[in-house]
Amino acid sequence: MESEADPDAVREVYERAIANIPPAEEKRLWRRYIYLWINYALYEELLAKDMDHTRQVYRACLDLIPHKKFTFGKVWLLYAQFEIRQKDLKAARQALGTAIGKCPKDRLFREYIGLELQLREFDRCRKLYEKFLEFNPANCTTWVKTIRTMETILGDADRARALFELAVSQPLLDMPEVLWKAYIDFEINLEEYDKTRDLYERLLKRTQHVKVWISFAQFEASTATDESVIQARTVYERASKSLRNAEEKEERVMVLEAWKEFEDEYGDESSHEKIKKKMPRRVKKRRKVQTDDGSDAGWEEYYDYIFPDDEANMPNFKLLQMARLWKKNQQQME
Repeated sequence: MESEADPDAVREVYERAIANIPPAEEKRLWRRYIYLWINYALYEELLAKDMDHTRQVYRACLDLIPHKKFTFGKVWLLYAQFEIRQKDLKAARQALGTAIGKCPKDRLFREYIGLELQLREFDRCRKLYEKFLEFNPANCTTWVKTIRTMETILGDADRARALFELAVSQPLLDMPEVLWKAYIDFEINLEEYDKTRDLYERLLKRTQHVKVWISFAQFEASTATDESVIQARTVYERASKSLRNAEEKEERVMVLEAWKEFEDEYGDESSHEKIKKKMPRRVKKRRKVQTDDGSDAGWEEYYDYIFPDDEANMPNFKLLQMARLWKKNQQQME
C-alpha cells in the first residue's frame, strides 16, 4: 500500500492493524504490536510528511501502553527525537521527563542526560544525575559517569571527592572495583599521593584481593620519589604475608611474580637473591575424584605450589626431603 503512494489508503490499513490490541497486558505479547505503531509514525513523518499526524500517532501509542506494568523506552525516545527534529525542545524535554517519572529506566536517563550535555545545560544534567542515582544507587557506572561528566569537567575537585565518598559508602554496589579504581585514578591525576595511599589502605580493609595489592605496589613504584622503591617493596612484603593463608595459592604466586619483576627493574643483587628464595616450586600431585553422589571416580593429576616459607614450618620436612632424594637416586641407579 505504501508503494502506491495513497496516504489515505495506507492510514486505513495502519488503523485497522493497530486496532488489534493484544489480549493481555504482557510485554511479550506487545513487542511486535508496538512496531506497528513505530512503522506508522515513521511513515507519517518520512513519507507522508504529515508532522501533526506523526505527533498524534506517537501520543496515542504512549497513551495506550500500560506503563504501570511495563513500558517501551524505544517509543519514548523516538517521540522525543521527533520533537527535537521539529525544533520543539520543550516538548522533547516534557516527553523524557514524563518517561522517567512514569517508568524510569537506565536507557531513558542516559538519553535525557546526553541531550542536556549536548546543549551544555549542566544544571539540568546534575539534577538528572541526582534522580538517576536515587533510582539506582547501586549502579557504579552511573556514579563514575556522574562524577567525571559533571564535576571533573567543571573543575570542582572537592565536590567530585565528596561524591566519590558518598558512592563508596553505599551499602550495595554492583561493581565496587570500578568505583574504587575511578576514585584512586582521580586522586592520582590530582597528584594527591597521600590521599591515594589512604584509599588503598581503606580498600585493603574491605578486600585482600591480589590485584589491589599489586596495584598499590605499582602505584608506590611510580610516584618517582626517593622512598618509592622502599615503599613499593614494603607493600609487596605485606601482600606476601597477607596472602600466605589464602586458599588460592595462585594469588600468592601472582604477587611474588610481580614482586620479582619489580626487583628486576629496581632492585640490587641482595634483593634479587631475597625474592629468588621466596619463589615456589611447582609440583605435580594426585587426588581422588568423587561424583556428586559420593562414589569414587578415580584419580586426577593437578599442579600445586610449595613455598619455601611453608616448607620451613612443615614438621619432619628434612626427613621428607631426604626420602625424596633417596627415591630419586634409586631411580637413577635402576
